[in-house]
Amino acid sequence: MLLSQLKPLVFKTSQFDSKSSRRVVKPILSLVALIGLAGCQEQKEASVAEDKLKAKPTQVLSEQVKTKKLTASEIAKKYIIADTHIDVPYRLEEKFEDISQATEGGDFDYQRAVAGGLDAPFMSIYIPASLQETGGSKELADKLIDMVEGIVKKAPQKYALAYSTAEVESNFEKGIISLPMGLENGSPIEGKLENLQHFYQRGIRYITLAHSKANHISDSSYDESRPAKGLTEFGKKLVTAMNNTGVMIDVSHISDEAFYQVMEISKVPVIASHSSARHFTPGFERNMSDDMIRLLAKNGGVIQINFGSTFISKPALEHWNVFKAAREDFMKKNKVEQSSEQVKKFTSDYLAEKPFPYAGLSDVLDHFDHVVKLVGIDYVGVGSDYDGVGDSLPVDLKDVSSYPNLIQGLMDRGYSEADIAKILSGNLMRVWKQVEDYAEKQK
Repeated sequence: MLLSQLKPLVFKTSQFDSKSSRRVVKPILSLVALIGLAGCQEQKEASVAEDKLKAKPTQVLSEQVKTKKLTASEIAKKYIIADTHIDVPYRLEEKFEDISQATEGGDFDYQRAVAGGLDAPFMSIYIPASLQETGGSKELADKLIDMVEGIVKKAPQKYALAYSTAEVESNFEKGIISLPMGLENGSPIEGKLENLQHFYQRGIRYITLAHSKANHISDSSYDESRPAKGLTEFGKKLVTAMNNTGVMIDVSHISDEAFYQVMEISKVPVIASHSSARHFTPGFERNMSDDMIRLLAKNGGVIQINFGSTFISKPALEHWNVFKAAREDFMKKNKVEQSSEQVKKFTSDYLAEKPFPYAGLSDVLDHFDHVVKLVGIDYVGVGSDYDGVGDSLPVDLKDVSSYPNLIQGLMDRGYSEADIAKILSGNLMRVWKQVEDYAEKQK
């Protein structure tokens, strides 16, 4: 294992924040404690073993040391955890909270991130499809990036920007949470390749080509209108330009036809930043089919599993579709908007009578199992969609403090520590590094 893959060893004190009642973990010692450099104070329980190893460097470890199995929480602290899709910026645009402290709302704050072992949450710079018609996509993207920069400036001891894999690893060694960024919806590119350069310079390291509606780059999986029949001509040029610039291509949200065209054009692996397996949700194009996952893996890419119940569970998806149709019918009959008090009451009454069937941890694990059985351990990772899927998160995975639950589930299903390390960040970091290396060669 590379030293850069290891988390700083944290001798911890614990306290409970009275506002959130969540456990707050405070790092005290740095990485040097882990590798036993001369003069470092060792953990009391490890000192005897360390002394023996130093005295006899070629001595074979005892069976007890060799077979010692780390707990889920220890694994969460040992390896980088990268989650490629967390919708904090747009959440804060709607209602600002200081995420360097415990927050009342949302799925993410610093305390919960530390408790869960989260190191590299990609901040989703989400741009609503409605702005494609009204204008203002680029302005909102810049505003949300400004917000992320402001978060880092306010709490530099807690957060840092990360424009590269090397910076993620460096921040990790310092015990600081990286905030890399991805642009969800390519509409701010506005048909200009110079805007790709602009957003690269601002720190965007992946672009989800489209969102809920077709745009000037690509058709959307959610949009019945498919004007481009995949990618537009500009979209095809953009894929090549993203390769050359060093921006990962995100195929989540785009139509199947657009996905296959991306795979024909791209010279480097691509990611699905927050998608799951269509095998469990037949007909739901937003998830990836087995053939798509196979092609993604063949080209070295990675599917980052979305935790939202409607992405994971067929009963949850069916419940949502029936509810949505009933809500639309109510809105039409009563001539009211979705944000109205009448619709809020309708929703409350509906869910009281027909409760939402949340997915569970086991359902999420099934998606990881499916991808691994289909293409192997090297092509799957974590793209939770925290702060982006509302109240649809599964039982036991309700916020960013929950990654140890995922890890324990993987352990219970027989995944090795090395396998879990790949899922937590190794696969994603490999793809990101390949994209970086390819772009460097194009200069």
